[in-house]
Amino acid sequence: MDNNNNLEFVSDLRTVVGRLIKKLRKESKTGQQLSLTERSTLSLLLQNKEMLPSELAAIEKITNQSMSGILSHLLELGYIVRTASDTDKRKVNISLSAAGEKIMLQVRNERDEWLTKAITGTCTKEEQELLKKAIGTLTKIVEFE
Repeated sequence: MDNNNNLEFVSDLRTVVGRLIKKLRKESKTGQQLSLTERSTLSLLLQNKEMLPSELAAIEKITNQSMSGILSHLLELGYIVRTASDTDKRKVNISLSAAGEKIMLQVRNERDEWLTKAITGTCTKEEQELLKKAIGTLTKIVEFE
């Protein structure tokens, strides 16, 4: 692939992935009530059970101060719980509350329902298989530093 075709391919991929992300955000009425970083933070907590605020900030690539504001808002909404660390009382572990877990599962379900309808309504079985195979490749790209 020559450089011009490669640049066009990269641009097309970036554009379509960005549009898919925007579309998925719109398809969850529940998720629209939260900022992108708030949703991402709750998602990390759903995956990891509990984390330190500094760990969340590092993964989100924001300052500890910005993460503190996000966590304060999520605490006000009742979506997270702060618990003193068993090993170091100066540290606070953050985890999802029952309400936080419920809202994240609802957001996931709303998005998954829409994406399932979109895929089955527009893609052939062969195209669906191609999408399944592309997941591994896309995951490698996302994890690239």
